Amino acid sequence: MEHNPQREHYLKIHDEYSAHYYDDTSAIYREQIIYETLFRGVDLDGATIAELACGDGVNSEALLNRFPKAKTVGFDISSKACREYQRRIGATAVEIDLIEPIEPGHEVFDAAMIVGGLHHCVLGLETALNNISKLIKPGGGLLLCEPNADFVLESLREYWYKKDRYFEQESENALHHDEIYRMVAHKFKLVDVTYIGGPAYFIILNSLILRVPLRLKRFLLKPLMFIEKYYNSMSGKKLSPSFIAHWIRR
Repeated sequence: MEHNPQREHYLKIHDEYSAHYYDDTSAIYREQIIYETLFRGVDLDGATIAELACGDGVNSEALLNRFPKAKTVGFDISSKACREYQRRIGATAVEIDLIEPIEPGHEVFDAAMIVGGLHHCVLGLETALNNISKLIKPGGGLLLCEPNADFVLESLREYWYKKDRYFEQESENALHHDEIYRMVAHKFKLVDVTYIGGPAYFIILNSLILRVPLRLKRFLLKPLMFIEKYYNSMSGKKLSPSFIAHWIRR
């Protein structure tokens, strides 16, 4: 397998990424929009969960707030992110490249989640999906949240990926949910998929990409979140820049 440029890229932008995606306003967006959908209808209390592309652990923290009897393990390509995960969560974090085949005999989990990480694996997407399937017990759930390649403005996003230093264009891209599901339909059963993302998705959650100052986000949060909830209730695959899916390991 070729060298994965995502490792160096994430190390370069880690601090700026953390400042914008893990600030208070982004936390509110994740809590009210992403997590409300991601964890809907699941009970993970007492379960072991692998968080893939775990970053600094904010998603595991949200999971544990909802399911305090759960146990999480983080996996990330960045050693710095793994250290931050261990500091924040007080749990194990393993440095791993998902596009490299994992060793046989690895620990398997009751469930796994990956939030904004799978689209960084396009250089070895099939291998990454195969690795994920190996980490989940039969009957276990996989929770995903990723950018949606069926979005009507996808061509603009692709152009932005090429020009913006915060993207590593050769090794990341938005994903077609139905396409990636077909790749592993023999291993997973689809429970549901929901398409989300309005103005707050871009201005609040993705403020780093649009260069929105952190102070300004605080003033924009309330009106944009009001619009976001109504927008999400009416939009669909073509009008949403992101999707959230729940699969079950066969």
